[in-house]
Amino acid sequence: MEGVEHRIVKVNGINMHFAEKGQGPVILFVHGFPELWYSWRHQIAALSSKGYRAVAPDLRGYGDTDAPDSVTCYTCFHIVGDLVELLNTIAPDEQVFVVGHDWGAIIAWYLCLFRPDKVKAVFTLSVPFTPRNPQMKPTDGWRAVYGNDYYICRFQEYGEVEAEFAEMGTETVMKSLLTYKVPDPLMLPKGKPFGHSVNTPITLPSWLSEEEVNYYVTKFNKSGFTGVINYYRNFDRNWELMAPWGGCEVKVAAKFVVGDVDLVYYMPGMKEYIHNGGFKKEVPMLEEVVVMEGVGHFIHMEKPDEINNLIYDFFHQFD
Repeated sequence: MEGVEHRIVKVNGINMHFAEKGQGPVILFVHGFPELWYSWRHQIAALSSKGYRAVAPDLRGYGDTDAPDSVTCYTCFHIVGDLVELLNTIAPDEQVFVVGHDWGAIIAWYLCLFRPDKVKAVFTLSVPFTPRNPQMKPTDGWRAVYGNDYYICRFQEYGEVEAEFAEMGTETVMKSLLTYKVPDPLMLPKGKPFGHSVNTPITLPSWLSEEEVNYYVTKFNKSGFTGVINYYRNFDRNWELMAPWGGCEVKVAAKFVVGDVDLVYYMPGMKEYIHNGGFKKEVPMLEEVVVMEGVGHFIHMEKPDEINNLIYDFFHQFD
């Protein structure tokens, strides 16, 4: 990627890698699972050309950023702490724009909740802010609805899915995840993850090349999957830690975009929450919800031009 600079800075006790390009107001791009800074390649190119400084880190556990060994080092406070220290290092005293997708959206919402002083406006993809349910731990809820084969439930047992992924091979795992485009929940039954055999050929969509997949494969071959799956192993721990913020609203200007074939959009009660006032109640400064027809989970890669324009149009009003 032409003109992209790569840097490593010490934040919160770890070495964090990030890519950046452009001059102007900072847009912090926060990736999801199983991704990297590289997932924002189209946005970095477009927004840096329109007068913004695009900054895209590899989150802890990913790519060229350190991956601490302990599961407990991957709570929402660790991840948000990394990003706050990154911003303090590279853009001190500046309120920034934030874009988050998937886990990156979850982290972006947490950043807005904990440090609204740091965020000028937030643009999230795929995952809306959802309030904490004080009656039930998240994994108990998912297990009750989907059963033990649901991917988040399978991820809870340390080392188990990592062994299965190792057997499948990183390339098959990455292709299976990045090409997942059905509105059904992602199931990883033992012995047959993703519902197909290891030898089943996977056809890549037009928006994802073999060369692009190979970049992910190279990085995940190096880092493994334990660090990134540890995010999921902290859902219940985050739930416990977040009790003091129960009932708090996100008070940052926000915009939300989701594809209508995204599995998240079809989680029980999600459509109703997004469209019938629940989401707006929790995020009072939510300006707009955009549902993109025929688009799956990796919306920023599948429809980069549309997403780039939506990001620019939203943030431009705050310049």
